[in-house]
Amino acid sequence: MRPQELFTYFADIEGLPGIGKRTRDLFERLAGPRYRDILFHQPIGLIDRRYRPQIADAVPGSIVTLEVSVVAHQIPHSKRMPYKVVVQDDSSLLTLVFFHARSDYLQKQLPEGEVRIISGKLERFQDQPQITHPDYIVKPDALDELPLLEPIYPMTTGLSPKALRKAVAAAIKAVPELPNWHDESLIEKHQWPSFKVALIASHNPEQAEALEASDPARTRLAYDEIMANQLALALVRDRARRKQGRETVGDGRHITAIRDALPYSLTGDQENTITEILSDMANPAAMLRLVQGDVGSGKTIVALIAMLTAVESGAQAAILAPTEILARQHLASIKPLCDAIGVRVEILTGRNKGKARDAILADLKAGEIDMLVGTHAVIQPDVDFKDLGLAVIDEQHRFGVQQRLALTKKAGHSVDLLAMTATPIPRTLTLTAYGDMDVSRIQEKPPGRQPIDTAVISLDRMAQVVERIGGKLAEGARVYWVCPLVEESEQSDLAAAEDRFAHLKQKFGPQVGLVHGRMKALEKDAVMAQFKAGEISLLVATTVIEVGVDVPEATIMVIEHAERFGLAQLHQLRGRVGRGTARSNCLLLRSETIGQVASDRLRIMRESDDGFLIAEEDLRLRGAGEVLGTRQSGLPDLKLANLYDHAELFATARDDARLVIARDPQLSSERGKALRILLYLFERDEGVRLLQSG
Repeated sequence: MRPQELFTYFADIEGLPGIGKRTRDLFERLAGPRYRDILFHQPIGLIDRRYRPQIADAVPGSIVTLEVSVVAHQIPHSKRMPYKVVVQDDSSLLTLVFFHARSDYLQKQLPEGEVRIISGKLERFQDQPQITHPDYIVKPDALDELPLLEPIYPMTTGLSPKALRKAVAAAIKAVPELPNWHDESLIEKHQWPSFKVALIASHNPEQAEALEASDPARTRLAYDEIMANQLALALVRDRARRKQGRETVGDGRHITAIRDALPYSLTGDQENTITEILSDMANPAAMLRLVQGDVGSGKTIVALIAMLTAVESGAQAAILAPTEILARQHLASIKPLCDAIGVRVEILTGRNKGKARDAILADLKAGEIDMLVGTHAVIQPDVDFKDLGLAVIDEQHRFGVQQRLALTKKAGHSVDLLAMTATPIPRTLTLTAYGDMDVSRIQEKPPGRQPIDTAVISLDRMAQVVERIGGKLAEGARVYWVCPLVEESEQSDLAAAEDRFAHLKQKFGPQVGLVHGRMKALEKDAVMAQFKAGEISLLVATTVIEVGVDVPEATIMVIEHAERFGLAQLHQLRGRVGRGTARSNCLLLRSETIGQVASDRLRIMRESDDGFLIAEEDLRLRGAGEVLGTRQSGLPDLKLANLYDHAELFATARDDARLVIARDPQLSSERGKALRILLYLFERDEGVRLLQSG
């Protein structure tokens, strides 16, 4: 049950003045259906109407508020001409200009001979002062209707700013103050106001600085939202760790054999991550660990050692990938090593049908399969393990939280969970999306990897690029050519890929292949196998090759219309080359005219190959939802906090939330009860449900 203190916050907005059945849909589309939604809809700008000069002294281009007398109406002879009203004060004349105006309305608003207060942007036209479409026209005795400090909100078509401000003011007046849920020392340290006072201040800025993310009222509200998120994650983490787990300890026989078979030594980061994982697995509490590894950093071998530890202990292991290409890539790298040491590995994807699928399911349930590689097909209800000890999820952000939970429920006990991502994630985003998990980072590249030379080239040099690629193909090179995402167009990336494929095939003949997401799995695999074997040398593709494609012989990556891709995606695509010992190149082909953000993105790609630095820049340039994909990642929709501007608050909230749960796991203290209200206010009800279910 929602606490009584929040009843008004969650009341329907139709109860607010100025919101009826007709306008309610507009308000809901803009912010949401409840009081709290429009209170969390924050201003993004401020109009200051306190500048009240004489007309003759007014600075052109400024917002002015003037007291004037109406002199005359100049009615246009043609509808295409503007309607003008001449007004004056003691210093000068001023023209008010209206396009597509109704004469009767303006006569009523501005009767000749009467005084009015007008406010708007004053400009000079043919050296005469004028205001086009004044923002406000009021009688002198109704001056309080003109907001001298007017907050500017994100708006939707059909809704007036005045109606929104009126509704916000009424909502603020109606909602009660809420109990303090933060530690008093934190409030004092930051000089934060109470929750309701912060809400009032955020909607009534008195200067432009009050709109900054660093303003105390805005910071306070941001921390409230961040703390709700971190507390919910801490409760999920606490619940997962309280479940009956197992101590998974191997005898080392398989791992020693694998290490001896490797033609290289593991990096320091890989060794540290393995130590952290094996320590977690040996602990009776369930493991919840995320491994972030930059492109080509060697996460797969780390995952294999973890899975072999589970097998050595007598349990089974599974690794899930979001696509069949990536699943088969894992199978190709894991199976030969496992076959050599007598560990049975099988694959289960949507392609497995009939008797073949039934046989895999029967062997899995009987415990005859040690490791299962698969896609979403592994989560199906009829897939049963004899004793699943470790679940590995690759490209974690492609799976929802519910899918993650479905996999860990495939056993009667709590399953150790190891999530991996080759998409470096900014630290604040890691805390927000994966705050319930411990995090390991693999940043070192394996020895022998060559840096990738990256160049940005204008698309008008396409002919030269094609000629250069032709020369490299003649020398035996293997090349990826990635076609663009096509935005706001009836075309698709598939159409672009097919066009480019036709053009390059005409030029270079049968050594050119095509792969895209709408091909059947068998077709895709066949083309990839040809490319890997060198039977085709130039692979035209959509972003289907973004992850999980490992062809060490490929040394050139061409990305067409690179400005249409995000930084993380460009980094992933570039990571398809440079996987062998030969020097590699990445050519970013860009349009002639691109915006500043796109230009910055390409500059960063040219200057850096550090995936974690690139991830932080991606967050700065594009925001959180674009970087991870909000729906896919389970990332909460933050309304008051900004992942970039409030970065330092996330770690503080994570530590505070974990300390709260350690001291008061049921949130039964005075502060704990207030924190329950916070969870409900920000709709982190999942955390409260965990409390109620014990």
